[in-house]
Amino acid sequence: MTVSDRNAIPLDPSRPVRVTQTVDKSGRDIRRRIEGVTVRPLVTHPDGRGSLTELYDLRWDFHPLPLVYSYFVTIRPNQVKGWIRHAKQDDRIAFLHGSIQVVLFDGRGDSPTCGLVNEFCFGTVNRSLVSIPVGVWHALRNVDVHDSFFVNFPSCSYDHDDPDKELLPLDNEIVPYRFR
Repeated sequence: MTVSDRNAIPLDPSRPVRVTQTVDKSGRDIRRRIEGVTVRPLVTHPDGRGSLTELYDLRWDFHPLPLVYSYFVTIRPNQVKGWIRHAKQDDRIAFLHGSIQVVLFDGRGDSPTCGLVNEFCFGTVNRSLVSIPVGVWHALRNVDVHDSFFVNFPSCSYDHDDPDKELLPLDNEIVPYRFR
């Protein structure tokens, strides 16, 4: 099993783990990313009245499928949404406010990154648009003291009669990650 985070299981509590390089000299993230996961930093334009953040532009070629649906989500402090995975839709999430720990696990047997765990932190100081492909387990935890929020632009509209969502409890035998 390949993992990329200190919280990933298994850990040996009797042995320290050496920290590995995560960014290059210019600050660019160099960690191995799960196949199909895309991260695009969002541009925020501040002025004396407030700010404007560009969320999605077709000219970015961020994702091949068109925008068809969106929704706004809040997460209360220390709460986790997940583990979730979809069979039909990619999630395209704009993290905008607060501080949200994003943990992804590639459990897709046919993926070149099967078994890989990715962990990110996005929000007010690191606004980003993230694409999470079909079949990738994900959980989002608010690590801020106030509500955090994001907007999702999934690749499919929500089907109220047959939701495209599978859930796992936070502690399970499938995802090799434990929230502390």
